[in-house]
Amino acid sequence: MAASMNKVILIGRLGQDPKLSYTQSGQAVANLRLATDEGYKDKSGQWVDKAEWHNVVAWGSQAEYVSNYLGKGALALVEGRLQTRKWQDKDGQDRYTTEIVANRIQGLERRGGEDRPQGAPQDRAPQERRGGGQQGRPAQRQQASEPEEDLGPAFPSEASGMDDVPF
Repeated sequence: MAASMNKVILIGRLGQDPKLSYTQSGQAVANLRLATDEGYKDKSGQWVDKAEWHNVVAWGSQAEYVSNYLGKGALALVEGRLQTRKWQDKDGQDRYTTEIVANRIQGLERRGGEDRPQGAPQDRAPQERRGGGQQGRPAQRQQASEPEEDLGPAFPSEASGMDDVPF
């Protein structure tokens, strides 16, 4: 049999706040909708935007991370695999759903909010989504006016006196 691969990598925005729940055994699971967009020119030369919606499921610590730190409008990178599940609706009809089972989700915006879209949440404390605080509503932390940490030059060539660095 030839080798195969099932890998999905997406960068998009969350369409709503993730829905966090726990299995009977206590494992965290989060469901979210991620929108990716692309555009093209139609026959008349007009630009047409097209969005594709993806169902994503995250488990364990990834589920808790998504629930605690990402919200509607947040830009995120999702890596995982495609999975199609079969289930029966209340009328006994077979239904199918295709989703991305994430093994890595990473927020792509700065926590300070400078790059955050309008309406996206600020930082969330983990306990606020697990029962403390308002139902399903993250509490907003007040932003202290802390200076950003100086991480030094972006490239070694920009630093003076670093001629002897071995890279």
